[in-house]
Amino acid sequence: MREELTIRLLNLLQEYDIPAQEIRLKLTILLADYEIEARHTELAIPDENKNIAMLQKFLAAKLAAGRTKRTLENYSGYLRKVLNTIGKNYDEITADDIRYYMAVRIQRDRISKVSVNNERRALSTFYQWLQKEEIVLKNPMNKVELIKVQKPKKKAFEEIEIEKIRDACRTNRERALVEILLSTWCRVSEVAQIRLDEIRDGEILVHGKGEKDRIVYLNAKSRLALEKYVNERGDLNPYLFARAKYAGDVKSFAKETKRKAECEWYRKADLVADMGHIDVGTIESIIRTIGKRAGVQTVHPHRFRRTGATYALRQGMPLTTVSKLLGHAGIGVTQVYLDISDSELEEAHRKYVK
Repeated sequence: MREELTIRLLNLLQEYDIPAQEIRLKLTILLADYEIEARHTELAIPDENKNIAMLQKFLAAKLAAGRTKRTLENYSGYLRKVLNTIGKNYDEITADDIRYYMAVRIQRDRISKVSVNNERRALSTFYQWLQKEEIVLKNPMNKVELIKVQKPKKKAFEEIEIEKIRDACRTNRERALVEILLSTWCRVSEVAQIRLDEIRDGEILVHGKGEKDRIVYLNAKSRLALEKYVNERGDLNPYLFARAKYAGDVKSFAKETKRKAECEWYRKADLVADMGHIDVGTIESIIRTIGKRAGVQTVHPHRFRRTGATYALRQGMPLTTVSKLLGHAGIGVTQVYLDISDSELEEAHRKYVK
């Protein structure tokens, strides 16, 4: 067996011209084959109910600690997937089990490293809680490293692209959406939840990530676009971007008026729901459609956040202020939004470093 393993290792190293971390992942999968015999001698049978019961206690603890519904749903989804796939009780899982699971997800299942790291973080939080509660003595995640992910530089919109997007808007509703994204740097989920009674004197109270509220600000263009859009509304829905009452009615309206469904149905009050706002997916779809009309590549709501932060920094706004306007917990998170060119860095160095 030793000779067979040696040959397979040599073949593996010769076949793949890949970074060391990739080789390590492949080796993890390969070496796992030689643990099968030992694992078959185990008499313990995984108790799914045991894992589910402990997972429910964990989620209850995190709920009591103030975690959001979305966070709890992510924990539940990730942890159920990992525990079910590994097929062991939570108190029997080893670091090798977790490494093998992660390697298989990346190499065989072709899951992105970002997604696998999300699963790893959820599992790490779970075991930290187990250890803190003295349910387990050792935390296997202490030996499992975070997978390095290459982060491509993401671009802000060029000024000409912004003007093309503005020009491609067909209705006051679309213009209001674009201008609010450009002015406030809000997350798409925050824009969806804006209420009309939370807009006053050029300010909007938004409900941010982690249930943290903050004030964002409207510039002159966004205030004008917003005023024109709201004046067209004849309904009583309290949300700025109200949802339709029935999708079928909107399609019928679009067909009758020979307009696309996303255009001016909102001006007909009986098509607008009494309560409820449009969802994140609808906003993303609207923005993508505007981007296609404008002939601008990679148009999505989050890119407006990056653009706002980048342009503000170029104009001299302090990083701490940009971070606060974005609703970030710290400037470390904000730095990933920057689209600063090498020439701008060189100019800043010449200006500030003597």
